[in-house]
Amino acid sequence: MAESTLWATSVIAIAARSTAVPHVLVIEDDLHTRLGLVQALTSADHATSSAATALAGLRAAIEHRPDLVLLDLSLPDLDGLELLPMLRAAVLDIAVIVVTADDEESRVIRVLDAGADDYLVKPFGFGTLLARVRAVLRRGGQVQTHRPTVVLGGLSIDLPARTAELDGRILPLSPKEFDLLAYMATRPGQVISKRELLAEVWRSPYSRADKTVDVHVSWLRRKLRESGRAPRYLHTVRGVGLRLDAPGS
Repeated sequence: MAESTLWATSVIAIAARSTAVPHVLVIEDDLHTRLGLVQALTSADHATSSAATALAGLRAAIEHRPDLVLLDLSLPDLDGLELLPMLRAAVLDIAVIVVTADDEESRVIRVLDAGADDYLVKPFGFGTLLARVRAVLRRGGQVQTHRPTVVLGGLSIDLPARTAELDGRILPLSPKEFDLLAYMATRPGQVISKRELLAEVWRSPYSRADKTVDVHVSWLRRKLRESGRAPRYLHTVRGVGLRLDAPGS
Protein backbone atom coordinates (compact mmCIF):
# COMPACT_ATOMS: atom_id res chain seq x y z
CA MET A 1 0.00 0.00 0.00
CA ALA A 2 1.36 3.47 -0.87
CA GLU A 3 2.32 5.65 2.04
CA SER A 4 -0.49 8.15 1.54
CA THR A 5 -0.90 10.47 4.49
CA LEU A 6 -3.72 10.32 6.98
CA TRP A 7 -5.52 13.46 5.84
CA ALA A 8 -5.67 12.24 2.22
CA THR A 9 -7.95 9.32 3.00
CA SER A 10 -11.73 9.39 3.18
CA VAL A 11 -12.81 5.84 2.34
CA ILE A 12 -12.89 3.15 5.01
CA ALA A 13 -13.30 -0.62 5.09
CA ILE A 14 -13.32 -2.73 8.23
CA ALA A 15 -13.02 -6.27 6.94
CA ALA A 16 -10.69 -8.88 8.40
CA ARG A 17 -9.73 -11.43 5.77
CA SER A 18 -8.23 -14.03 8.08
CA THR A 19 -9.63 -16.11 10.93
CA ALA A 20 -6.66 -15.35 13.20
CA VAL A 21 -5.84 -11.67 13.11
CA PRO A 22 -4.76 -9.04 15.64
CA HIS A 23 -7.43 -6.67 16.89
CA VAL A 24 -6.53 -2.98 17.01
CA LEU A 25 -8.63 -0.35 18.75
CA VAL A 26 -8.32 3.20 17.41
CA ILE A 27 -9.14 5.96 19.92
CA GLU A 28 -9.14 9.20 17.95
CA ASP A 29 -11.61 12.09 18.05
CA ASP A 30 -10.96 13.43 14.53
CA LEU A 31 -13.28 11.53 12.19
CA HIS A 32 -11.13 11.87 9.08
CA THR A 33 -8.00 10.66 10.87
CA ARG A 34 -9.92 7.85 12.57
CA LEU A 35 -11.26 6.57 9.24
CA GLY A 36 -7.79 6.73 7.69
CA LEU A 37 -6.22 4.75 10.53
CA VAL A 38 -8.91 2.09 10.40
CA GLN A 39 -8.59 1.74 6.63
CA ALA A 40 -4.83 1.31 6.86
CA LEU A 41 -5.17 -1.36 9.55
CA THR A 42 -7.88 -3.16 7.63
CA SER A 43 -5.76 -3.27 4.50
CA ALA A 44 -3.18 -5.18 6.57
CA ASP A 45 -5.80 -7.72 7.72
CA HIS A 46 -6.26 -6.40 11.25
CA ALA A 47 -9.65 -6.67 12.92
CA THR A 48 -10.50 -3.13 13.93
CA SER A 49 -12.79 -1.13 16.19
CA SER A 50 -12.75 2.57 16.98
CA ALA A 51 -13.95 5.22 19.41
CA ALA A 52 -14.04 9.01 19.38
CA THR A 53 -13.72 9.68 23.12
CA ALA A 54 -11.66 8.37 26.01
CA LEU A 55 -14.61 6.85 27.86
CA ALA A 56 -15.98 5.20 24.72
CA GLY A 57 -12.48 3.88 24.05
CA LEU A 58 -12.21 2.44 27.54
CA ARG A 59 -15.59 0.71 27.13
CA ALA A 60 -14.50 -0.67 23.76
CA ALA A 61 -11.26 -1.97 25.26
CA ILE A 62 -13.13 -3.78 28.03
CA GLU A 63 -15.66 -5.21 25.57
CA HIS A 64 -13.36 -6.26 22.73
CA ARG A 65 -10.06 -6.81 24.58
CA PRO A 66 -7.89 -5.66 21.67
CA ASP A 67 -4.25 -6.62 21.26
CA LEU A 68 -3.18 -3.04 20.60
CA VAL A 69 -4.56 0.48 20.96
CA LEU A 70 -3.70 3.47 18.78
CA LEU A 71 -4.29 6.32 21.22
CA ASP A 72 -4.62 10.00 20.43
CA LEU A 73 -3.62 12.27 23.31
CA SER A 74 -5.99 15.16 22.57
CA LEU A 75 -9.39 13.64 23.32
CA PRO A 76 -12.45 15.77 24.09
CA ASP A 77 -13.31 14.25 27.47
CA LEU A 78 -10.01 13.12 28.95
CA ASP A 79 -6.32 13.52 28.18
CA GLY A 80 -4.93 10.41 26.52
CA LEU A 81 -2.13 10.30 29.08
CA GLU A 82 -4.75 9.89 31.81
CA LEU A 83 -6.49 7.17 29.82
CA LEU A 84 -3.31 5.15 29.33
CA PRO A 85 -3.14 3.61 32.85
CA MET A 86 -6.87 2.89 32.71
CA LEU A 87 -6.38 0.86 29.55
CA ARG A 88 -3.49 -1.00 31.17
CA ALA A 89 -5.66 -1.82 34.18
CA ALA A 90 -8.64 -2.87 32.06
CA VAL A 91 -6.86 -5.24 29.67
CA LEU A 92 -3.87 -7.33 30.74
CA ASP A 93 -0.83 -7.04 28.43
CA ILE A 94 -2.50 -4.58 26.06
CA ALA A 95 -0.06 -2.72 23.79
CA VAL A 96 -0.44 1.03 23.27
CA ILE A 97 0.97 3.24 20.52
CA VAL A 98 0.36 6.94 21.11
CA VAL A 99 -0.50 8.84 17.92
CA THR A 100 -0.30 12.62 18.19
CA ALA A 101 0.83 15.80 16.47
CA ASP A 102 2.90 16.85 19.52
CA ASP A 103 6.60 16.11 18.85
CA GLU A 104 8.05 17.96 21.84
CA GLU A 105 10.76 15.75 23.35
CA SER A 106 9.66 16.23 26.95
CA ARG A 107 6.14 15.12 25.99
CA VAL A 108 7.48 12.04 24.20
CA ILE A 109 9.57 11.09 27.22
CA ARG A 110 6.63 11.58 29.57
CA VAL A 111 4.36 9.38 27.45
CA LEU A 112 6.90 6.56 27.12
CA ASP A 113 7.68 6.72 30.84
CA ALA A 114 3.93 6.46 31.51
CA GLY A 115 3.89 3.07 29.79
CA ALA A 116 3.25 3.61 26.09
CA ASP A 117 4.97 1.05 23.85
CA ASP A 118 5.66 3.53 21.07
CA TYR A 119 5.03 7.14 20.02
CA LEU A 120 4.11 8.14 16.46
CA VAL A 121 4.01 11.79 15.39
CA LYS A 122 1.49 12.99 12.78
CA PRO A 123 1.66 13.25 9.84
CA PHE A 124 3.07 9.87 8.85
CA GLY A 125 2.71 7.32 6.08
CA PHE A 126 0.56 4.25 6.45
CA GLY A 127 3.58 2.03 5.79
CA THR A 128 5.32 3.52 8.81
CA LEU A 129 2.21 3.03 10.93
CA LEU A 130 1.85 -0.64 9.98
CA ALA A 131 5.56 -1.32 10.57
CA ARG A 132 5.29 0.18 14.07
CA VAL A 133 2.18 -1.91 14.77
CA ARG A 134 3.93 -5.11 13.65
CA ALA A 135 6.98 -4.31 15.75
CA VAL A 136 4.97 -3.65 18.91
CA LEU A 137 2.88 -6.80 18.44
CA ARG A 138 6.06 -8.86 17.94
CA ARG A 139 7.60 -7.46 21.10
CA GLY A 140 4.48 -8.23 23.06
CA GLY A 141 4.23 -11.75 21.65
CA GLN A 142 0.46 -11.52 21.33
CA VAL A 143 -1.25 -14.70 20.24
CA GLN A 144 -3.91 -13.65 17.78
CA THR A 145 -7.06 -15.73 18.11
CA HIS A 146 -9.76 -13.18 17.36
CA ARG A 147 -12.47 -13.86 14.84
CA PRO A 148 -12.89 -11.30 12.07
CA THR A 149 -15.69 -9.17 13.47
CA VAL A 150 -16.92 -5.75 12.43
CA VAL A 151 -17.95 -3.56 15.37
CA LEU A 152 -19.91 -0.33 14.96
CA GLY A 153 -21.21 1.03 18.23
CA GLY A 154 -23.56 -1.60 19.67
CA LEU A 155 -23.65 -3.50 16.37
CA SER A 156 -21.31 -6.50 16.04
CA ILE A 157 -21.09 -8.59 12.87
CA ASP A 158 -19.24 -11.92 12.80
CA LEU A 159 -18.45 -12.30 9.10
CA PRO A 160 -17.50 -16.01 8.85
CA ALA A 161 -20.25 -17.12 11.23
CA ARG A 162 -22.77 -14.92 9.37
CA THR A 163 -24.29 -13.66 12.60
CA ALA A 164 -24.97 -10.15 13.86
CA GLU A 165 -25.75 -8.80 17.31
CA LEU A 166 -27.25 -5.50 18.39
CA ASP A 167 -26.56 -4.49 21.98
CA GLY A 168 -25.77 -8.14 22.80
CA ARG A 169 -28.86 -9.62 21.14
CA ILE A 170 -28.71 -11.82 18.05
CA LEU A 171 -30.45 -10.23 15.06
CA PRO A 172 -32.81 -12.59 13.20
CA LEU A 173 -31.57 -11.73 9.71
CA SER A 174 -32.44 -13.46 6.46
CA PRO A 175 -29.46 -14.44 4.26
CA LYS A 176 -29.88 -11.39 2.03
CA GLU A 177 -30.41 -9.05 4.98
CA PHE A 178 -27.11 -10.30 6.40
CA ASP A 179 -25.38 -9.93 3.02
CA LEU A 180 -26.62 -6.34 2.75
CA LEU A 181 -25.59 -5.46 6.30
CA ALA A 182 -22.17 -7.12 5.95
CA TYR A 183 -21.44 -5.40 2.63
CA MET A 184 -22.21 -1.98 4.08
CA ALA A 185 -20.50 -2.72 7.41
CA THR A 186 -17.21 -3.40 5.65
CA ARG A 187 -17.49 0.11 4.21
CA PRO A 188 -18.65 2.22 7.19
CA GLY A 189 -18.94 5.91 6.49
CA GLN A 190 -18.97 5.32 2.74
CA VAL A 191 -22.04 6.30 0.72
CA ILE A 192 -23.02 3.30 -1.43
CA SER A 193 -25.36 3.62 -4.38
CA LYS A 194 -28.33 1.32 -4.99
CA ARG A 195 -26.72 0.41 -8.29
CA GLU A 196 -23.66 -0.92 -6.45
CA LEU A 197 -25.75 -2.78 -3.88
CA LEU A 198 -27.81 -4.50 -6.56
CA ALA A 199 -24.67 -5.46 -8.45
CA GLU A 200 -22.60 -6.64 -5.50
CA VAL A 201 -25.20 -8.09 -3.11
CA TRP A 202 -27.85 -9.36 -5.52
CA ARG A 203 -25.70 -9.67 -8.68
CA SER A 204 -28.52 -7.96 -10.56
CA PRO A 205 -28.50 -5.14 -13.15
CA TYR A 206 -29.72 -1.77 -11.96
CA SER A 207 -33.25 -0.62 -12.69
CA ARG A 208 -34.93 2.46 -11.26
CA ALA A 209 -38.12 0.44 -10.95
CA ASP A 210 -36.41 -2.25 -8.85
CA LYS A 211 -37.41 -1.83 -5.19
CA THR A 212 -35.36 -4.79 -3.92
CA VAL A 213 -32.84 -2.62 -2.08
CA ASP A 214 -35.51 -0.34 -0.61
CA VAL A 215 -37.52 -3.29 0.71
CA HIS A 216 -34.53 -5.00 2.32
CA VAL A 217 -33.30 -1.72 3.83
CA SER A 218 -36.74 -1.23 5.35
CA TRP A 219 -36.67 -4.74 6.85
CA LEU A 220 -33.13 -4.23 8.11
CA ARG A 221 -33.99 -0.90 9.72
CA ARG A 222 -36.86 -2.52 11.59
CA LYS A 223 -34.49 -5.13 13.03
CA LEU A 224 -31.95 -2.44 13.92
CA ARG A 225 -34.76 -0.70 15.84
CA GLU A 226 -34.72 2.44 13.73
CA SER A 227 -36.60 4.11 10.89
CA GLY A 228 -35.85 6.25 7.86
CA ARG A 229 -37.03 9.31 9.79
CA ALA A 230 -34.95 8.45 12.84
CA PRO A 231 -31.91 6.49 11.63
CA ARG A 232 -29.25 5.22 13.99
CA TYR A 233 -27.05 3.11 11.72
CA LEU A 234 -28.51 3.25 8.19
CA HIS A 235 -28.59 6.74 6.72
CA THR A 236 -30.10 7.73 3.38
CA VAL A 237 -28.13 10.30 1.40
CA ARG A 238 -30.82 11.67 -0.89
CA GLY A 239 -30.08 11.15 -4.56
CA VAL A 240 -26.81 9.32 -3.85
CA GLY A 241 -27.30 6.16 -1.80
CA LEU A 242 -26.97 4.69 1.68
CA ARG A 243 -24.38 4.99 4.43
CA LEU A 244 -23.82 2.76 7.48
CA ASP A 245 -22.31 4.48 10.52
CA ALA A 246 -22.09 3.88 14.23
CA PRO A 247 -24.38 6.25 16.18
CA GLY A 248 -22.55 9.49 16.88
CA SER A 249 -19.88 8.98 14.20
